[in-house]
Amino acid sequence: MVNLLQFDRDGLAAWCEQQGEKPFRATQLFRWMHQRGVADFGAMSDLAATFRDKLRAAAVIAPLPVASEQVASDGTVKWLFDVGGGDAVETVFIPEPGRGTLCISSQAGCAVNCRFCATGHQGFSRNLSSAEIVAQLWHAEFALRRRLSLAPGERAVTNVVMMGMGEPLQNYAALLPALRTMLDDHGYGLSRRRVTVSTSGVVPMIDRLRDDCPVALAVSLHAPDDALRDDLVPLNRKYPIAELLAACRRYLERAPRDFVTLEYCMLDGVNDSAGHAAALLALVSNDGAAGRPGLACKINLIPFNPFPQSELKRSPPARVAEFAAVLQAGGIVTTVRRTRGDDIAAACGQLAGEVQDRTQVAARRERAMAIVVAPPASRRRGALGTQPGQRA
Repeated sequence: MVNLLQFDRDGLAAWCEQQGEKPFRATQLFRWMHQRGVADFGAMSDLAATFRDKLRAAAVIAPLPVASEQVASDGTVKWLFDVGGGDAVETVFIPEPGRGTLCISSQAGCAVNCRFCATGHQGFSRNLSSAEIVAQLWHAEFALRRRLSLAPGERAVTNVVMMGMGEPLQNYAALLPALRTMLDDHGYGLSRRRVTVSTSGVVPMIDRLRDDCPVALAVSLHAPDDALRDDLVPLNRKYPIAELLAACRRYLERAPRDFVTLEYCMLDGVNDSAGHAAALLALVSNDGAAGRPGLACKINLIPFNPFPQSELKRSPPARVAEFAAVLQAGGIVTTVRRTRGDDIAAACGQLAGEVQDRTQVAARRERAMAIVVAPPASRRRGALGTQPGQRA
C-alpha cells in the first residue's frame, strides 16, 4: 500500500495513470488531501466509485502517529511524531499576529553535529520520507484549523521553515517533492517567499535547490572565520565559508527574495565579541580593495538555548545588542530572534525527539573526551605501577 502523501502532484498523476486513471483525477485527489485534509476515500464525493475502489485496494493517506503534544505559555505548540523503529521527530508551530509558522523536521537526528544543537548531540538515525515530511504539515494545518475554528479556505500555517531536526539538503530526494506539495496551488498554496530551507552549508545542494525549486534560503553561519566555524559547524571543513558564500550569491540569481538570511547563534565567550562582529561585517560587506564581493543578506542573531550536553552558555543581552549595533552601523539588516517555546524545549536548537543513533555520536564524543583528559602513559605507570595493557 502506497502512502499518497509521498507524491507531489506530478508524482500523483503518474501513479494515477498506472491505475488507468486520467491526470485530472490526480488533481481532484490532491485537493481532497491537501486543501481539505480528507483521508477517507469514501468521503471524496466527486471521484468515480470505481476509482475510489482502486484507491482503497492500493493506497492509504497515512498521517504520522502523534506521540505527544505540548503547548507553551506563549501559544507555541510542539508535536512529537512517532516515525517507527524507535525514532520520533518534533514539529513546532509558532503563532504570531497575522501569521503562523511551522518548523518541520527532515531527518530523525542529524549527522552534522553542530556544537550548539541538541539534535546533533543525539546523532543520526535516518532520513524521513517525503510522506513523513508532508505529514507534519498535514497534521498541523488541519488540527489547527479545527482547534481555531477557522473559516473554509483560511490557513492556519502561513509559513514553513525547514529548520527542525536534521539537515534538509542531506535529504534532498525527499525534500524536493515535499516542497513542491507545499507550494502547489492545488495543495497548500504557500508562496516561495514563505517557505524557507535552512542549511548548515551543503554547497552542491544549494546549487541544486536554486535550479529545481528556489525558495527562501537561510544559512547557519555562526562564525565569521573558518577556524571557529570548523569547531562549531563541522561541515565547514568540507565546504568552507568562501565556498558557502559564493553558493549563496549564485542562489540569489533565482531566489524569491533579494537576500539570504544568515543565522548566527550567540554563544557566550565563543563567537560574540566586538571583534567577531567586525569580522562578520567585513565578511558580508563589499570590499573592492580586497576584491571581495559582498552578500545581500539579513543577519538573524539567535539567543542560544542551553541544553545539558552542550557546555555552552547564552550571550548576555547587552552583548547581543552591542553585536547587533556593529552590524547595523555597517548597513546590514540585523534582527535578534525572539525566543519562543523554550518552556517546552521547542526553541531554536532545542529539538531532540527520540533517535536511535546509527552514527554512535555519543560514544565517539566520550572517546574523544577520554583522549583529551587521559594522563600521559608515563604518569599512568607511576600511578598504577603497571605497564600499559597490563592488569593492575
